[in-house]
Amino acid sequence: MFTIAATDAPRFDLPGVGFTGMASPSRGSGQVCTWKITVEAGLRSPQSHSLDRDEVFMVTSGAIRLDPRGPVLSAGDTCVVPAGTAIRLDNPTDRPAEAYVVVLADFTASMEDGTAIDTPPWAR
Repeated sequence: MFTIAATDAPRFDLPGVGFTGMASPSRGSGQVCTWKITVEAGLRSPQSHSLDRDEVFMVTSGAIRLDPRGPVLSAGDTCVVPAGTAIRLDNPTDRPAEAYVVVLADFTASMEDGTAIDTPPWAR
C-alpha cells in the first residue's frame, strides 16, 4: 500500500484552479490518477480541453460546470466525461468549489486549438 497524507500531497496552481495530487504513477498507482481541484468563484476557463480517456468528476463542495451549456454540478453530483469530449471548467457561483477527479494513468490531452498537453505534474 501507498499512503499519501493530506499534508504531504503536492499542490499545483493554474489561474483560478488549484490541484492537489493524490494517486498517480509516481505516488503508488500504476493505473489510475486522482486529484482534487479547488475552483475559484466565478472562474470561466478561456479554452476547453479534452482527454483520450474517460474522466470522472465528483463534486464535494460548491458548484462547477464542465461545459458552458451543460448542467451545473453541485456537492454530491458526479459527471462521467467520455474520452474525446471537450471540457471547459467554470464555477458559475460566488463561492469556491471542490471536486475529486479520476482518470486512467498515461492519458493524453489537447487544448481546443489542438495544442498537445504534456501529462500535468499532478498526474505524473
